[in-house]
Amino acid sequence: MTTATTAFRTPSASSTTTTTTLHEPSSPPLLPSLTGLRWMAALLVFGLHVRNFGYFDGTGNRIATWAFGAGANGVSFFFVLSGFVLTWSTRPNDRALTFWRRRFARVFPVHLVTAALALLMACTLAHQSRPTVPEAVANVLLVHSWWHPWWQSLNPVSWSLACEAFFYAAFPLLALLLRRLGARGSALLAGASVLAVLALSWADTHHWLTQDMYSLPAARLPEFVLGAAVARLVLLDRWRGPALEASLALATVGYFLVPQVTPGYPATTCTIIGFALLVAAAAGADLHGLPSLWRHRRLVRLGELSFAFYMVHLLVLHAATNLLGTTPRFGVPMGLTATAVAFGVSLGLSWVLYEAVERPARRLLLRKRRGSRPRPARPAAAPRPATANHDTHDAQDSQAAEAD
Repeated sequence: MTTATTAFRTPSASSTTTTTTLHEPSSPPLLPSLTGLRWMAALLVFGLHVRNFGYFDGTGNRIATWAFGAGANGVSFFFVLSGFVLTWSTRPNDRALTFWRRRFARVFPVHLVTAALALLMACTLAHQSRPTVPEAVANVLLVHSWWHPWWQSLNPVSWSLACEAFFYAAFPLLALLLRRLGARGSALLAGASVLAVLALSWADTHHWLTQDMYSLPAARLPEFVLGAAVARLVLLDRWRGPALEASLALATVGYFLVPQVTPGYPATTCTIIGFALLVAAAAGADLHGLPSLWRHRRLVRLGELSFAFYMVHLLVLHAATNLLGTTPRFGVPMGLTATAVAFGVSLGLSWVLYEAVERPARRLLLRKRRGSRPRPARPAAAPRPATANHDTHDAQDSQAAEAD
């Protein structure tokens, strides 16, 4: 297995002595199973929102609640996955400004387009909530989740992007910390992150804090840190978790335990460990060539579209209320038909966003920096390793992380 250390350099970091000296490849191997898993998590969020919009009545509603009632925990999966992928794909000698520039290019184009679409819908369609100017500005700047009354303003699903923006701001320091901690320290940090989630859930359940924990970026940081610490252990070849099948079983059991706890942030406690195990196991399966359904090419392709799908699907459901009403309560056949149409429209729009906005905007915003970097010459006959370049690193980034 490839071993690497990852850290960010700041202007003063070059003179600092590190405690770990390991080989650092220019790019770690690709982990396509994580991209496939990202699509499945996005699908859970879509199912949750279909249930919330009342597409089903009676038996159909009970089945939808059983299958997707815990879909809000998809946000926890994406936060864990985000920490893992960003730590995994960090490049040697990366600087904080370079990292933030890539994150901006990855997130903001689709965010701005969907925010504009949400504002247009709010001004022209019925059944839409029109944000105030401060709410809209806070949403565009991705700071709205810090003030709970604004957390679902404009495009509601963008609340987790505000959490991700906070994670990005903290990540250079986190990466430097992980490098200095080594394997044992990273394991302790992972355990501390789980304990922090448990403590915050207890405080939220007992109303010790005036701010709701579910949408507060600082409260979601431990999930991101957990993913980063687990990635560090995998990079150091020190991860000793269960295999993919067992990890998936544990994550599934935790998912169906969610209805047994207080809704909201406390539900995170049911799945946080299972999700971390699943992400690490899927990465291990890719690294060691073990079987993995999640790296099927169609799932990987859908995973590439998942960020755009997530950002647009709730707008489609909101727009559909002008045709279907706010709570249509269909029987199973009609409910499935309406769901299939909403899914198809959302997927089609996500493809348009990905191909016409996300990819070209990212290339445009990063073009100058990429062009200024000389590429080392490669022997023509040498086999090319399956390593991640700029586009494939970004394709694995876990930005589609929302549920309400």
